[in-house]
Amino acid sequence: MDRLFFRIRSAVTAFVFAAIALVVIQQPSDARQRQAAPASVEASILLYHRFGPVVHDEMTVRTVTFRGQLEYLKQHGYQIVPLRMVVSYLLGKGPAPPARSVVITVDDGHASVFTEMLPIITEYRVPVTLFIYPSAISNASYAMKWDQLASLHRTGLFDIQSHTHWHPNFKTEKRRLSPAAYQSFVTMQFAKPRTVLKGKLGVDADMLAWPFGIYDDDLITIAQQSGYVAGFTLDRRPVTPRERIMALPRYLVLDGDSGRRFASMLPPDVTSR
Repeated sequence: MDRLFFRIRSAVTAFVFAAIALVVIQQPSDARQRQAAPASVEASILLYHRFGPVVHDEMTVRTVTFRGQLEYLKQHGYQIVPLRMVVSYLLGKGPAPPARSVVITVDDGHASVFTEMLPIITEYRVPVTLFIYPSAISNASYAMKWDQLASLHRTGLFDIQSHTHWHPNFKTEKRRLSPAAYQSFVTMQFAKPRTVLKGKLGVDADMLAWPFGIYDDDLITIAQQSGYVAGFTLDRRPVTPRERIMALPRYLVLDGDSGRRFASMLPPDVTSR
């Protein structure tokens, strides 16, 4: 009887291990690949503010410079991908971005995005994510109008996301306001852009660029409670799966960033490692 029981138990154990092995073998190849080397995936998120034929201030990138940067990316085999692709991968909801991926983002909603950047983006057909604060649109002299934002959105090349409602300095506001008033203020700054962008453009703004790059654990908690799934900083390094999803780094790009300086912001060639 003992021998029979031992034989039955051995047979069941062998069957279970065989079934487990079969499941592993049949696992989708992209899932196995991601589990094998998740840290090998790197992408650079570039951040611009405004454009023009000449440099008016520190944040202005000349159109000739921007065109040259796009041409550099094209000639050197970089892949310009939507920001959403990188975020979806990090959330476990999409495939890994291709090797040497680069993302283009623009903060604030300056009018030069429409007048200066749009023609170049239309020519190169690359995706862009705009982080705007709605209080400026159709109000501030430097900002785009709502119909211009709508035109950008209709091209299919521009994804429009949140930069809070009016770009506050959260450190300053935290010192100025009582704890209850500060929490109410922060909640409004996160919630109102989502409501406005949904009403004006039909956009579901669930990604947030931190004003001045300021964030902390409390801000992240309120942002997530407000419906945001990813946040973006001014930290200068590539994005890897090790990053916090609500504090993904970006490289601020200035007009002087060309040649080696521009190349230093980009993902390394994995084939040369």
